[in-house]
Amino acid sequence: MISCGWLWLYAGAFLMLGELLAPGFVIFFFGLSAASVGVCRFAFGEAFDMTWQLAAFSAFSIVYLVGLRRWLKSIFAGNVGSKSCGLSDELVGRLARVSEAITPLKPGRVLIGDAEWTATADCEIPVGTDVKVLERANLTVKVVAV
Repeated sequence: MISCGWLWLYAGAFLMLGELLAPGFVIFFFGLSAASVGVCRFAFGEAFDMTWQLAAFSAFSIVYLVGLRRWLKSIFAGNVGSKSCGLSDELVGRLARVSEAITPLKPGRVLIGDAEWTATADCEIPVGTDVKVLERANLTVKVVAV
């Protein structure tokens, strides 16, 4: 017959592998909690009965979820910037023509290719001026006169 400690370890491994199928990075910590209870069961033996096992599983789950989730999630998520790689990089450095005057206090419009974009600048730029795109933030580009 299989011991209770091995059952906890198997359940922990199963739950940690189950994280591969479900997004959110939560199930992993329940698996880690189950594995911790399995190790405790081996360490304390029969004195670590089912009541203690369930209490330990609950405590480990809370501690791991609250204490480790944010830290481990940032490690596995990597560095995700707010700018997209495709369109943002494609627009930076392109030339455009001002179709609606731009002032530091009021955005204007520029024509980049065949599309009009909302544009901001640090100085006044009149209609018809050629400009260069410095950066893009969502649907607004920052430009400078050429």
